[in-house]
Amino acid sequence: MQLYFVSSIPSNRFSFILALQFLFTKTLNFLQDFLEVYSCGGGSSSREAADVLESRIADAAHVAEDIIETRIADQIHGEKMSSDELYHDLEKVIQEMSFIKKDVMDIKEKNIGIIEDRLHRNSSTRGGSSSSPSTMKQIAVVGLDDLLNEVMDKLTGEPSNRRIIPIVGMGGIGKTTLARNAYTNPLIKEQFDIRAWVTISQTYNVREILVEVLLCASKDESRESLSGKSEGELGERVHKSLYGRRYLIVLDDIWSVDVWDKVPIFFPNNGQGSRVMITTRLSKTVFQLIGSHGLVMDLLDDDKSWDLLCGSIFGKEEDCPVELEEIGKKIAKNCKGLPLSIVVIGGLLAKSNSTRENWEYISENINSIVNLEDNERALLKTIAFELSPFAGFLKPIRGKSLEMVSREYLDELCDRNLIRVHQRRSSNGGIKFCKIHDLVRELCLREAKKEKFLYVTIPNDLNIINTQRRISIHQSTTHKEYLREAFHALQSVPLARSFFFKFEGVLPSLDHCRLLRVLRAADTYLDFYGENTHCMYTLENVFQLVNSRFLAVGAVRDENPFLCGLEMPDPPLGGQDGEFVLGNLQTLSVLINFKCGEEVVKRIPNINDLQICYDGEGIEGYFSSYYSLNNLGHLGKLESFSCYFRKSNKPNRNDMLHNLIFPNSIKKLTFGGTQLKWEGMKTKIGWLPNLEVLKLNYNSFFGAEWETIEGQFCSLRFLQIYNCSDLEWWTTDSPHFPRLEQLVFRRLNKLKEIPSCIGEIPTLQSIRVEWCNDAIVISAKTILDEQVDLGNSGLRVRVVVEDREHFKSFACPNFEVEEFE
Repeated sequence: MQLYFVSSIPSNRFSFILALQFLFTKTLNFLQDFLEVYSCGGGSSSREAADVLESRIADAAHVAEDIIETRIADQIHGEKMSSDELYHDLEKVIQEMSFIKKDVMDIKEKNIGIIEDRLHRNSSTRGGSSSSPSTMKQIAVVGLDDLLNEVMDKLTGEPSNRRIIPIVGMGGIGKTTLARNAYTNPLIKEQFDIRAWVTISQTYNVREILVEVLLCASKDESRESLSGKSEGELGERVHKSLYGRRYLIVLDDIWSVDVWDKVPIFFPNNGQGSRVMITTRLSKTVFQLIGSHGLVMDLLDDDKSWDLLCGSIFGKEEDCPVELEEIGKKIAKNCKGLPLSIVVIGGLLAKSNSTRENWEYISENINSIVNLEDNERALLKTIAFELSPFAGFLKPIRGKSLEMVSREYLDELCDRNLIRVHQRRSSNGGIKFCKIHDLVRELCLREAKKEKFLYVTIPNDLNIINTQRRISIHQSTTHKEYLREAFHALQSVPLARSFFFKFEGVLPSLDHCRLLRVLRAADTYLDFYGENTHCMYTLENVFQLVNSRFLAVGAVRDENPFLCGLEMPDPPLGGQDGEFVLGNLQTLSVLINFKCGEEVVKRIPNINDLQICYDGEGIEGYFSSYYSLNNLGHLGKLESFSCYFRKSNKPNRNDMLHNLIFPNSIKKLTFGGTQLKWEGMKTKIGWLPNLEVLKLNYNSFFGAEWETIEGQFCSLRFLQIYNCSDLEWWTTDSPHFPRLEQLVFRRLNKLKEIPSCIGEIPTLQSIRVEWCNDAIVISAKTILDEQVDLGNSGLRVRVVVEDREHFKSFACPNFEVEEFE
């Protein structure tokens, strides 16, 4: 929970506001620290009380933020503001904060012992917890039989040295169930002299882990007898207990490789066939431990889901009644393969009347039942626990932007197998698209609504839209009338900070959205060329958004820009110099016919990602006097730049682009329809020291030959050449691209060959050839064969062709042939 304010406002004009910000931030930090302690480890009453406090704190913080940001925006736009007026607006908020703080102090006074105990456990003694093998109940592993057999083979087979056996998968998929069924198997009991089970969880304590192992390893030990021992003494005793004996230790629910780094010295590698089995959500942790991905658990298919549901309801002795089988299979399928969901639903059905009417009711309401069923809250707790580190607002981390922190959180969620990576970016391996389990999405949407974090529009629920801070409107072909109503409601959303929507033919006004930080809008009513001149925002719209960080209007489809976006004519709006500097703005796309005037550029000094598009019919001529693209050189934080021309048959592009200058900060460049000369590559692009990604799309460069020179492209890792229809020869050498990793050719019909020296680039990992002439496919195969003969087995080639049979003989482990559909 954090207050964010406009950073580009002169501080001497807002000293009173800065003082208030400090006061609120200090109070919020105190309250948040208390909540983290008070809610941790307590019962349901503590959690409910903490939820109430958290809601009150969030409401007060939001009101304060709304008042202050609104006043700042009003001041920037010429409206007068006095300190007395601001204080009067905030008086109720300050009073509410005082009441909350008083309530917190009362709670602390009444529960001082309990809170101190939780602090003590959180900071020092909270570590592993054990479940005695004798009390572990073997849980049905319907659908996991093959995995159980694989685990058993790894536990009992070769080699004789100590072996780590990781089980990896998302929360609720059955990792612990699988491990426990192996752990309690009679064969395993007979195989190992000592077995110990330790549950690690997110916070751990090495001393407690060692105590749990000793309690399992020796009947003579007790918690009391070990209480006075140091970590070193406990470790020595563990080592002696295990030495010379065959042992199995299960470390359940590991969240960090740090755990393993601190305990393996106490687990002797004595050649007795000992095993350490771990379960974790984190694929990265497993890779760090053993250099591979371990045993990965996937979602169940429909048949296994049905078997597990039957086992959960009827056990092994009974079969499902015939009249319930059809609806039962539908219920199992709707659990989407997640074992924990199936078990939760199965437990509910087992306790209810086995009638078709009852089962149909559950089938119709399965999403809400899985997440909300009072007696079986396992799924809700699992997912909520997964998401708990990410709850609330992102907090700044010194030296990192919020965007960087966000990407790290996303990577961590994917690493925990809660979110699945659907597609990665070919240029840098970053995440491009994700998928999320339906049940997880249901929970996220419900919690977002409960916490007033995100408003996703649904029919008959537009009456509260004007009070929402984050709004998402989904396009729907079945609710056309509703979309018109939603569009009307969007004309007044004064508190909105984030806005995501798609509309047909027209965009809503931004006149009442002065506090907006994030805007992602796309118009779906476009002709073949992506043209809709009614779908634009102007410079006036943009510069009223003083808090904006991300503004993206329009999109790129099939490498062609939609002609809808942001018009940025010169000169900018009037007013005092510096009044309209958008210091927080980092992403801006798609700018239509951007003249790049100095007065506009200096008002967006921190732009990181910029996309521009020129409409060949609409601009006033291709002359440098109209378009000052040399001013791009003043954008010292610009890392990603895209430039498109829609009408590729227009001549004299170089008259407009000859003075194009890029800052040295550029890491990614994309061109389309620019029709630059290949000679310009040497003077404008090749020398950029930080350029890592270069995408040359349709007709971006023209000419029969591209000749490169040594000393350029020193950081380039990804190169794509797409539909540069004139290109016949690429004259180059391997030192000209010293760090190139991925090379992509698409729709090149005249290029004679891929230079053989490309294969000599030591960093090259892959070559992709899509819809090109046969000569390029053959030269790619030749390059691969040459590298294989030289002992380079790391290069991969993938080609997409119209007739796969024609190149079928080329296929091999490192050469993949696909047919274009």
